[in-house]
Amino acid sequence: MSTKTNVNPAIFGAYDIRGIYGEALTDEAVYAIGRAAGQYLNVPEIAVGRDMRLSSPQLAENLIRGLTDQGVNVIDLGMVTTDALYFAVGKFNYPAGVMITASHNPGKYNGMKFCRAMAYPISRDTGLSDIRDLAVSGEFAEPAHKGEVSQRDIIDDYVQHALSFIDVKKIRPLKIVADAGNGMAGLVLPRVFKHLPCELVPLYFELDGSFPHHPASPIEPENMVDVQQKVRETHADMGVAFDGDADRMFPVDEHGDLVDGSMVTLAVTNSLLHKSPGSTILYNLIVSKAVPELVEKLGGKSGRTRVGHSFIKAQMREENAIFGGEHSGHFYFRDNWYADSGLIAFLIMLELVSVENKPLSESIKPLDVYYRSGEINSTVSDVKAKIEQVKEHFSKQAQSFDTLDGISADYGDWWFNVRGSNTEPLLRLNLEAKTQALMEQKRDEVLAVIRG
Repeated sequence: MSTKTNVNPAIFGAYDIRGIYGEALTDEAVYAIGRAAGQYLNVPEIAVGRDMRLSSPQLAENLIRGLTDQGVNVIDLGMVTTDALYFAVGKFNYPAGVMITASHNPGKYNGMKFCRAMAYPISRDTGLSDIRDLAVSGEFAEPAHKGEVSQRDIIDDYVQHALSFIDVKKIRPLKIVADAGNGMAGLVLPRVFKHLPCELVPLYFELDGSFPHHPASPIEPENMVDVQQKVRETHADMGVAFDGDADRMFPVDEHGDLVDGSMVTLAVTNSLLHKSPGSTILYNLIVSKAVPELVEKLGGKSGRTRVGHSFIKAQMREENAIFGGEHSGHFYFRDNWYADSGLIAFLIMLELVSVENKPLSESIKPLDVYYRSGEINSTVSDVKAKIEQVKEHFSKQAQSFDTLDGISADYGDWWFNVRGSNTEPLLRLNLEAKTQALMEQKRDEVLAVIRG
């Protein structure tokens, strides 16, 4: 049966669905997306989880109605973190899952992330565009019967799974400040810390989709100020902040200084290669060069990937990589169905600090031998033409040069990557060098060409 719907195709992105609730993202659209997903995925049951956003109960209700009207049984997981939804799909062999969340976006936004069996992500190229086209057309087949809904609480199962990545007996009685940003980490962390000898200093654990204290987007330094101050104030051993759906985590050392995604990748790599020698570690191409150098030193195998979770997850499966790290706070684990989990990465860092019996900054210092620019965005009128100009200017003297994702050029004592944004007329520069002065000099040289 075909009934034209009012689904705005613009809410479908490369990896998920996002929109302002009540504007592009309506109850009617979500119902149609439920029917489209049910028909396209063509599976007997789908697990559905949601975050604490004010619109999430309404969205869940309409999505579930769409799925069941299409004949699909729904396992309603209630409020969960995104990584707990992935866990549930993998652990309980559900053929698909949907997470209702807009991750780190402001409270007025909401959206959906989809995955198949074994937490395999569904992105634009692997089915999301088909779901979009079906939802827009409204060409839904009438099922023989409606689906049914059952409830399941999987949080304690997920907590046990995350704790299985470490030896809990080795954890020391550390003081940990955790900023949940009024997001889903506030639900999960108390259940995790019940099993640890640590003192938990909670910040903003009340689930509140209006985000009254600060946006749940810890990649922005201004949203890390509270956890940094609290670490200094309470003389804590470590701090951590999670984003809204709690799949990403951003640590703070005992001085209250930020620990970037490259250094988390290093710390987790250090821990995992000591436990599983010879394993493969993947990192995206803007993570510090210190990562492959450490992997080589510890006798593991390393591989570079493009930026983006669908690329790193696919390559991890191909190469049976034990771990994958991205600069953006996403950390992926083979034994977690190749899905990302901020909680697992945090626990591994907690174990590392406990086992090494020294402060986090001192565990990282010997590994952190470079100076990074961080990601610098520049608006340009023509992304492709500007990348060509940068290539022309910088490729000739490079020791190595590639176009895996944008352009990367390595000169030995410094390297950079410039790549375009998928969604905006932006160029993103990441640059790293052996000294602060060289990093600043080369950063300014590359930016002069980008912005010239």
